[in-house]
Amino acid sequence: MDITVVVPLYNEEESLKELHAWIKRVMDENGLTYEIIFVNDGSTDNSWKVLQELRSEFPEVHAIRFRRNYGKSPALYCGFERAQGDVVITMDADLQDSPDEIPELRRMILEDGYDLVSGYKMNRKQGDPLSKTIPTKLFNATARKVSGIKNLHDFNCGLKAYRKEVIKNIEVFGEMHRYIPYLAKEAGFNRIGEKMVHHQARKHGKSKFMGWNRFVNGYLDLITLWFLSTFGKKPMHVFGFLGSIMFIIGLIAVMVVGGTKLYCLCKGIPHALVTDSPYFYIALTMMILGTQLFLAGFLGELISRNSQERNKYHVAEEF
Repeated sequence: MDITVVVPLYNEEESLKELHAWIKRVMDENGLTYEIIFVNDGSTDNSWKVLQELRSEFPEVHAIRFRRNYGKSPALYCGFERAQGDVVITMDADLQDSPDEIPELRRMILEDGYDLVSGYKMNRKQGDPLSKTIPTKLFNATARKVSGIKNLHDFNCGLKAYRKEVIKNIEVFGEMHRYIPYLAKEAGFNRIGEKMVHHQARKHGKSKFMGWNRFVNGYLDLITLWFLSTFGKKPMHVFGFLGSIMFIIGLIAVMVVGGTKLYCLCKGIPHALVTDSPYFYIALTMMILGTQLFLAGFLGELISRNSQERNKYHVAEEF
């Protein structure tokens, strides 16, 4: 199969038939074999009914329905798990991503040799700059700095293309869909490109994501991903190091306080009790915290961060 298109959606009943027709036209014009996997992320409208109607007429349509709303990352994870195409395309269901971009994205993967190509919506059709434009620019600047992927301007663009090996070797969890290029890079897929894509104004409904909330969550996820990619498999390197430093400083402080008392005793110099010195309690606290951090690192080495339940989602039905 040439292409799998994965479309996560939440309450997009008005757009689904038009999106499918658009994808089908592009695929047929270019003679491509394909499948479309719609992932209904707990929609409360008639999205699932529309998908059932599409499936009854078009065998290339597949769909997954979550029992409740989990988020975009779980939807992509389940779509990636079932994808069979040599090239996997992701796009949003709101008709703001253009399926006309698919042939060129595929060419960049197969002919130019990219592992991943991310869309760049240079001229975004969006509203209030305080809720979207400014947070988006800050988010992308921070993501470029932390990830080291300097050539991407729009990490959060839903329109992306992947070599099949990429999506089968990364784990998208939590809200990490924003950082799939970073996840791919950490998995060893370093050929990451960007394509300027057309962005259309939303035709139906309204955006499900508010800018500042998305920026705050994205920032926290970025820090989490950086920490896990750096220390996820070696927590002792950070917790053990910090714990050892704190314990050694505390131990030295205790020795200084105790040594001062012994010196005063030997010289007959009047002195206060050790417990009267605030440095004694500071030193003791540092030793205790250092020990706890060291133990946290040790326990982290024993516990796998990949819980069996991490990517387990309740699928009501699928076809």
